[in-house]
Amino acid sequence: MSRTILIIGIGAGNPEHMTVQAINALNRSDVLLIPTKGEEKAFLADMRRDICERYLTNEATRIHEYAVPKRRTDGSYDGGVNDWHHAIARIYEETILERSGPDDTIGLLVWGDPMLYDSTIRIVEHVRAAGRVAFELEVIPGITSIQALCASRKIALNRIGLPVQITTGRRLSEGWPEGTGDVVVMLDGVEAFRTVQDRDAEIHWGAYLGTPLEVTISGRLDEVAETISETRSRARQQNGWIMDAYLIRRRDGPETEGET
Repeated sequence: MSRTILIIGIGAGNPEHMTVQAINALNRSDVLLIPTKGEEKAFLADMRRDICERYLTNEATRIHEYAVPKRRTDGSYDGGVNDWHHAIARIYEETILERSGPDDTIGLLVWGDPMLYDSTIRIVEHVRAAGRVAFELEVIPGITSIQALCASRKIALNRIGLPVQITTGRRLSEGWPEGTGDVVVMLDGVEAFRTVQDRDAEIHWGAYLGTPLEVTISGRLDEVAETISETRSRARQQNGWIMDAYLIRRRDGPETEGET
């Protein structure tokens, strides 16, 4: 026997996004780790606590909170992220060794889906590579902010027979991706939608998706870009943080007939 680590996708912010598989994983866990990111992002830890209160029925499960170290912003972006991931991996390693037994199951509650622009899987593999903790790994998918956005705006993610590219704001600011007319943007700290030259493009934007703070805006990019920017700035000031995503759809992409 050895430890098991469960990476559990808990959805985009609505506790009702929890799947049956995720709830079962929650209750299989001997230890649940909840990250805290200071007062600014206390909401994120509170949502995880709310999920545990709603769905955790295993009275033997222990909950441990840990502080997430801040990522350094000097130097290269990739170097800063890599150092940050290794710092979190060391916290995982120490916490698992101190807080769990050799046959325990440890649950990590991951916002959204662990496979989409989240680094928990990579961080856990850093723990494995260090060699001090042996474990089996299971990953439970979750509802993403992209799904929550499309559901909230009542739109399909893709046009018939056409691709959708998922990228970051940093990448979009370098230019529109080739080969697609539809781009989903996540992790945008630079408001990259303002760099898109096709002002006839349609944008569907949302922040705090799935949560009581949710706000969404849709329309022609040249008509709503300033409104999105102002709304985003105001929301960040009011809440101390922002988590948003958007779909930009260029109008020159013809749909392929014959599919439903």
